[in-house]
Amino acid sequence: MEKKQIKALVITGFGLNCENETAAACKLAGMTPEKVHLNDLIAGKRTLAEFQLLCFIGGFSFGDHLGSGTVFANRVKFKLQDQLQKFIDDGKLVIGICNGFQTLTRLGMVPALRGDYFTQEAALAHNDSGVFRDDWCILKAESASPCVFTRGLDQFRLPLRHGEGKFVATPEVIAAIEANHQVALRYCNADGTPATEFPANPNGSVNSIAGICDRTGRIFGLMPHPEAFLSPFNSPDWTRDRAMGKMASEGDGVAIFRNAADYIAENL
Repeated sequence: MEKKQIKALVITGFGLNCENETAAACKLAGMTPEKVHLNDLIAGKRTLAEFQLLCFIGGFSFGDHLGSGTVFANRVKFKLQDQLQKFIDDGKLVIGICNGFQTLTRLGMVPALRGDYFTQEAALAHNDSGVFRDDWCILKAESASPCVFTRGLDQFRLPLRHGEGKFVATPEVIAAIEANHQVALRYCNADGTPATEFPANPNGSVNSIAGICDRTGRIFGLMPHPEAFLSPFNSPDWTRDRAMGKMASEGDGVAIFRNAADYIAENL
């Protein structure tokens, strides 16, 4: 499949606010994004079957009432569950960013340890700091992870902005996630070691977890925002980088979407 034929669905509405950046990221990676309101999907005006990549985006769906991502996840689960299960069964890709990651965990789409995509096993809790965190973080990709989106990545930076980003689960679930190599990204220090202290670990996530995938590697959730680092000029250090001749050609977030496009072109 040619990349120009790859259609990415960016679900919008109800307080989500990263649709333009996410669509831009998909376009930069060679895909054709469409922004569709959740109500139009529920009403049957559009269907998930039209697309190969599904993006649950960042923002504050339903104002984070009842917990971040909870109400949005319930609407998806009870209105679109059959379509979503078919989307997964067809081998397509799903990414959830920030509020989208919160939605994925509440749906049960990650970690989905036993392949049950609609039973919750983990959550994103309030930051240990007790406040909303707007900053940049260093991330380390786990080379053993099956995650499609992080293939070939090592250490890179992304911005983050969240108040409920602490990844939590029972010790048994954490152990299974680790054993299955479902941790795709960890917060790390400048030397690449896992970050256990604030601010390098911005929320107190267990095992420094910043992003996980399901066992297939095709469903990926992360708290930092790859769609917010598409240009080198997005970096707070761009003036220094330019002065030192270290200006990159693009932001670090593009690679995550390009990996998705490459996988779809090769497999769907």
